[in-house]
Amino acid sequence: MDFDQFVQDITENKWNVFGTEVYESGKLTHSFGDTSGLHEIYSATKTVLSVAVGILYDEGRIDLDRSILEYLPSEKHLSLSKEQKARWEKISLRRLLTMSVSDLPFRAEGENWLDFSLACEIEDPEETGFNYSNISAYLIGVALTEALGRDLGAFIEERIFAPLEITSFEYGRSPEGYFYGASMMRLSVHDLSKFGLLLYNGGVYNGVRILSEEYVDMATSVQQMNREGGYGFFIWKYRGGFSINGKWKQKCYVLPKKGVIVTYLSHIEDDSHDLLESMEKNILGIGQKERKAFQRIAEMEEILERVTSGKGSSEDLKVLEKYYTSADWKKDFALDEAGLLPAGLKRGVLSEDGIYNLLS
Repeated sequence: MDFDQFVQDITENKWNVFGTEVYESGKLTHSFGDTSGLHEIYSATKTVLSVAVGILYDEGRIDLDRSILEYLPSEKHLSLSKEQKARWEKISLRRLLTMSVSDLPFRAEGENWLDFSLACEIEDPEETGFNYSNISAYLIGVALTEALGRDLGAFIEERIFAPLEITSFEYGRSPEGYFYGASMMRLSVHDLSKFGLLLYNGGVYNGVRILSEEYVDMATSVQQMNREGGYGFFIWKYRGGFSINGKWKQKCYVLPKKGVIVTYLSHIEDDSHDLLESMEKNILGIGQKERKAFQRIAEMEEILERVTSGKGSSEDLKVLEKYYTSADWKKDFALDEAGLLPAGLKRGVLSEDGIYNLLS
């Protein structure tokens, strides 16, 4: 790890990074910049909401597979048309948590976001493609408020911020006054890291259990595929681990196999990957050699798919055998074991038993 070079890249390139932290095996080992001041975390707020979901799930106060309508104010049911009610009855909390509701616009508008959201016409409520929408998180926030029978913001302060020793924060509300779980939150770098630590430790922070391991496993696993490699419960898949993401490059990367957590808050509005590539190179040790390995695995995976589908040739088998018995395969296998392969990269070719049986 070369944290100093990472910092040098930030300063020399004048990347607008407010601060960053690195944890190794659960301990803070490196920090730079403003890690205690409040900054916008944008959609990283959704992960805070996910933790609240987990607490209510663990206590049996919500059922993820029940319709969102069952957790909304009863007067809203009566105002829906027969067609709209039938659509929303098919949308569960789980679907909203995994961003798998098609046709929802990105955000709610107007003076009553609940009315706006429920008026959205969902052409096929059973279609489960990935559709990123702040409305999904907003509705989950409303549902939790109703399930609790009290203000969700106050609940988060008491049941999440207090045990995480977070004393300085800001959060926003919808026009109707509901806690807004999609964005509008301000935290420090250090306090966002605590959510990474909580999930890294299976729901425990400083010896206090806040979430069950069951919920953490579900929330950080791929529940819905997308082009980034997968999505859990308001948490993104990242390589062999997962990440908490907000726009303009608010990040908390968690790699359990490697024992590393990297957090930074910034305001970089372009679509470049320069900051990420510097972090991966200097913190995770992913350089040109590793990127070549990723390409090699992808190429071998294509050959494997041809062979297993019956469309491969004897030459394909020879290539696979040569790769499987090479030092490259061992290096690629080690990258997978360390959790450093890209989240969306297929890796069947690294299954030792699978390749051995195929060649046999």
